Amino acid sequence: MSPLAQAVIYSLVALPAIAQSPAFATITIKPALSANPPGARMRVLPGGNLTGSAVSVNALLSYAYDVPSNPSPRLSNLPEWALREKYDIEAKAPANAVPPGLPEGEARSRVQQMVRELLAGRFQLVLRVENRTMPVYALTIASGGPRLQKSPIAGKGCAFQTGPDACHNFVGGLGHPLNAKAIDMDDLAHYIANWTGLPVVNRSALSGLFTVNTEGWVPMRLPPPPPNTTATAVNPFAGLPTIFDVLRKLGLELKRQQDTLSVYTVEHIERPAAN
Repeated sequence: MSPLAQAVIYSLVALPAIAQSPAFATITIKPALSANPPGARMRVLPGGNLTGSAVSVNALLSYAYDVPSNPSPRLSNLPEWALREKYDIEAKAPANAVPPGLPEGEARSRVQQMVRELLAGRFQLVLRVENRTMPVYALTIASGGPRLQKSPIAGKGCAFQTGPDACHNFVGGLGHPLNAKAIDMDDLAHYIANWTGLPVVNRSALSGLFTVNTEGWVPMRLPPPPPNTTATAVNPFAGLPTIFDVLRKLGLELKRQQDTLSVYTVEHIERPAAN
């Protein structure tokens, strides 16, 4: 199949997968009172409800499509306001949309589909989606085996949220150290892809939740500086190890290989009408 034939423009409400996962029953979206409040966060509650404080459209896209929140070749043509402007969101899932006992991966997939529907319905998002073969880093187990600490937090009810003690979330720091209470390997691949030179895919076959605590590392790429700022000659990452060194201590490694990934181009998006 030619790349042109693989490219499809669609409104998200037409996705077949949504037929298997209902949309949010009610959605409230309002501009955030402050663009950068100290309590900015996004949280998926058991049952599929979504709450967000000062959340950008970019953050919603990152969660819904498993793409980096930093600029990435996997997502293009997103307007600047979708990165800068923040919203407070309350979205309630229908009863039994994410029933108790559902495997964690399936529960996340259902909520992701509902967030895609939210983006399509309230932000009028239309994407062009193309499958492309490209160089990637595959996250794999190193030859000596994994050296990971199992998380004391059980997977059941461990939904996505931001915050220092949250599941599926990393606590930031200089060089983006891998500090987290309960993450899986998909979380790890998604997180480090924000600063690696290539997309990262999880090929470790490791399941379960882990606690990690590492030093920071030298990013391979950085997001563009904020407007009206000047570059500094001081390298804040001098002396930090590479991500390859950091992962090696966890019994993991990145292998460069080819893979086929979905690439998204924003064809249309609008600011939502507040309610």
